[in-house]
Amino acid sequence: MIRLVFALRRLPGMSLAEFQDYWVNRHGPLVAGFATDLKIHRYVQTHRVDTPSNAAAQAARGSMEPEYDGVAELWWETEDLLEANMASEAGRAAGAALLEDERKFIDLPNSPLWFAYEYPQVNPAPETIVARVKSNVLRVFFPLRHVTTLSEERARHYWLTQHGPIVRSHAAATGVLCYRQVHRANHPADAAIQAARGTVVPSYLGHAEAWIDMGRAPGTEEARRANAAFIEDERNFIDFSRSTIFFGKEHTIIDRR
Repeated sequence: MIRLVFALRRLPGMSLAEFQDYWVNRHGPLVAGFATDLKIHRYVQTHRVDTPSNAAAQAARGSMEPEYDGVAELWWETEDLLEANMASEAGRAAGAALLEDERKFIDLPNSPLWFAYEYPQVNPAPETIVARVKSNVLRVFFPLRHVTTLSEERARHYWLTQHGPIVRSHAAATGVLCYRQVHRANHPADAAIQAARGTVVPSYLGHAEAWIDMGRAPGTEEARRANAAFIEDERNFIDFSRSTIFFGKEHTIIDRR
């Protein structure tokens, strides 16, 4: 399984509501119409919600980048399918049509995108947790860049082998329903999709994602200590000033699982 992660900023002059309305009601159906040509397994939009939790999560980590307006994610079952899609005439035509529509609502140069692999850490079975509108569940999206004192390889290793177990050990105390690390794949196709959009923002090392039932999120001292432990360990490998975090709601457009 390989995933395309596309962190989105809206065009100047658009309100967040206008942007998200166009994205889900105009662009979403367009992507769905090309699902067969693109060989897409899943397509999910996560729309940022205006909640005090955004500011609180950022303030706890100090100075961070502004949060994105949302994130688009597409999955392919195999890299062979992805590469076949990108090489086919139908796939290229579909990609061109989608790019033309993206220009109508996305600030493309400032919206980084990259291919990634996911590493489940706290993962329910079956994988049915979704941060639906009008539910208590929110999805946390935390795109991160590593500190310059670590190589990319060492940062990835620390994230997986040191930080992951810390989050897992406190999952029950903090109300985390699901937690995954999604690491940038450094795929050869990154350059082409970025060049087509004039992307100027560097890709992230990857992102952390979690689903939390805010209606049941504990406000205990144990939960407070656990969150403090998360952030204290994040300082060992994350450059907060070049990372960001926000909460969102998901809109599932395609799901062939």
